[in-house]
Amino acid sequence: MEVILAKSAGFCFGVKRAVETVYEQTGKGGRIYTYGPIIHNETVVKDLEEKGVRVLEQAADLERLTEGTVIIRSHGVSKAVMERIGERGLVCIDATCPFVKRIHTIVEKESRAGKQIVIVGNPGHPEVEGIMGWSETPAVVIESKAEAENFRSLAGKDICLVSQTTFNYNKFQELVEIIEKKGYNISVANTICNATEERQTEAKAIASQVDAMIVIGGTHSSNTRKLYEICSRECENTCFIQTLDDLQLDFPNSVFRVGITAGASTPNNIIEEVQNYVRINF
Repeated sequence: MEVILAKSAGFCFGVKRAVETVYEQTGKGGRIYTYGPIIHNETVVKDLEEKGVRVLEQAADLERLTEGTVIIRSHGVSKAVMERIGERGLVCIDATCPFVKRIHTIVEKESRAGKQIVIVGNPGHPEVEGIMGWSETPAVVIESKAEAENFRSLAGKDICLVSQTTFNYNKFQELVEIIEKKGYNISVANTICNATEERQTEAKAIASQVDAMIVIGGTHSSNTRKLYEICSRECENTCFIQTLDDLQLDFPNSVFRVGITAGASTPNNIIEEVQNYVRINF
């Protein structure tokens, strides 16, 4: 059986940087916290917990801390959370992905100028919540075609539209076109990460030429879910797993080519385990 592994599979720059930042701090002593799981990967989070790293789930958790180091994950946080960490006298290490930081800067500047901020992304996703927290005017999140069609700018304000870094590129373009037709004065910042676009394009290409596709990543990983959606449209035999333990393959005799891709929060060792298993056993 031929196995095709996506070249872009695994940690992206921002995630790799954030994870390495936490591991570096574990050897320095003192209490270490991450604001939210450092990445959407249970294996990595569990390993860090065994090294003494604790996860803060919400802003209220900061109120019980009197000392220690808080590391901001690659998804970033709101301006209010950043300020509160400083007010509590805690050491803050900001591992926000630079691409996400760029969105914060755009949103803060454009909202201060009075523009309505529109974020194309997944409501409730930590990156999107963080972006909303940098807007000085009420921000709106749009994820679906229906939401774009029903959108109305508050008091007819000019619009600044940005995107979650891991949003589907084609879907982003579709939603932008719908909003642009409404006639608002709109500035669009395509803030989808290049690595995300590359990963999605490669996954689609591989899925279209294989008999079965394996997508590896955390169940809470937005970018991995999007990879699964993309691959599923191209290849009927597509499965979504977190680790090798989840892999239950019962390939029909017609399967001769298998593709493998992985989300931005998937460690290389997990990808290698799955790849080797498929090559040896099938």
